[in-house]
Amino acid sequence: MCLLLFNPGPFPFTFQLSTMSGFLDSVRCGDCECNVDWGERRNTMASIAAGVLFFTGWWIIIDAAVKYPDEAVFHHAYHTCGVIATVAFLMINAVSNGQVRGDSYSEGCIGQTGARVWLFIGFMLAFGSLIASMWILFGGFVVPKKPVVYPGIAVFFQNAFIFFGGLVFKFGRTEDLWQ
Repeated sequence: MCLLLFNPGPFPFTFQLSTMSGFLDSVRCGDCECNVDWGERRNTMASIAAGVLFFTGWWIIIDAAVKYPDEAVFHHAYHTCGVIATVAFLMINAVSNGQVRGDSYSEGCIGQTGARVWLFIGFMLAFGSLIASMWILFGGFVVPKKPVVYPGIAVFFQNAFIFFGGLVFKFGRTEDLWQ
């Protein structure tokens, strides 16, 4: 990667081409001796982050349901998106990456192809609930210019937090037992 630097010289527009290969080599993060090996704590940190995202999603929708209990303002059928996102969260994380790749110790009851189909259906449900929550937000609250938009925003953020929590829990952890 190259960096184009302005060099004030005899001409008004003089530039100097400099490489950035050793740009951050001498930068120290701190002088304390508290270097933490995040490799051994990766599964713990990913699980905590995914749990916080999942909890935050449900907390937002519970807040909206308590704040707007009237059926005319916040239709109770909108909770279906969050339930489907939760089922998708469980489906996505029920299959290990080893089963999807085909290098697990046992085939399980559905095999590699079944694990891939199960994961695909889980992702379809997750994306479907996220898209449906956007449709609820814009089709039910923003476009009709309702005076209260927070329930639609809450449905969208609930599904977004559950979706990203599922991604963090699935791909943030490692299955290597020897690290």
